[in-house]
Amino acid sequence: MPRRLASITLDNLDDLPLACRRCVFWELEPVAKTRAEESGDAALEKEAWVSATLLEWGSCGKTAYVDGIAAGFVLYAPPLYVPRSLAFPTSPVSADAVLLMTAHILPEFVGGGLGRMLVQGVAKDLTRRGVKAIEAFGDLRWERPACVLPADYLLAVGFKTVRPHHRYPRLRLDLKTALSWREDVEVALERLLSSMTPERALRPA
Repeated sequence: MPRRLASITLDNLDDLPLACRRCVFWELEPVAKTRAEESGDAALEKEAWVSATLLEWGSCGKTAYVDGIAAGFVLYAPPLYVPRSLAFPTSPVSADAVLLMTAHILPEFVGGGLGRMLVQGVAKDLTRRGVKAIEAFGDLRWERPACVLPADYLLAVGFKTVRPHHRYPRLRLDLKTALSWREDVEVALERLLSSMTPERALRPA
């Protein structure tokens, strides 16, 4: 099956799953997120965030296509562009790192190597731009699909804890490590991505 990776832009933003297209968990601070959801403006806020980030910083996401179908995606940006990152007890993200916000692979495409394809695409993009690492907030009590990535899975794919916390540790992955992931890591990564459902987000405590 033909596969390709494309940067997320305003032209293909609607290729994201509908719930993800309307999710602004990371893009807005908590009060603004609630206001946008209550007013029905979440999709517009998502579009505005992508537009501003593209203009000011550059590529902030990748979508993987299989036979022309959007099969998975990943979003990332410097913490300056991610208001929700400040709500975590283990913030701030390191100055030399970009934040891995969220990611998802449709269940029917799990097992095809898309997880590795997506994250290596991010790693290559950020390496070209002089970024040294990716960081993410993990959830040690992860029980159901949410925007916050399960800490156990992040550890399984090579992330290392840089700031411990009983619930939301901050983890870091050197980009050189991401570019050289072994195939056995791919399986754990895809299980992680297929478990993500951004619209059912856990709120940092």
